[in-house]
Amino acid sequence: MATLSKALFRGAAATSSTTLYTVPALTTTVVTNIVVTNTAATAATFTIALAGTALATTQALAANSSAYIDLKQVLAAANTITGGASAITVSFHFSGVEVS
Repeated sequence: MATLSKALFRGAAATSSTTLYTVPALTTTVVTNIVVTNTAATAATFTIALAGTALATTQALAANSSAYIDLKQVLAAANTITGGASAITVSFHFSGVEVS
């Protein structure tokens, strides 16, 4: 059994919900941390879903701020993390562990 701690996704959000990460075949992923950052001088919103279940829906994010989510959520092979934001100035960083 191989265990690999890694950044699952790191990048700018799209303005519509898109797939940010898909669990590889024959693998289980544990999502451990999420950081959402808004670098704009105006407020924004973001949405995140794990395996089709909403984690944050149109969540407000103040100007020039970050939201930190510490969790331990298990995703099975082929499950996805999806997300989007009201502006491209919002970025996501998902960390976790892949077990294969």
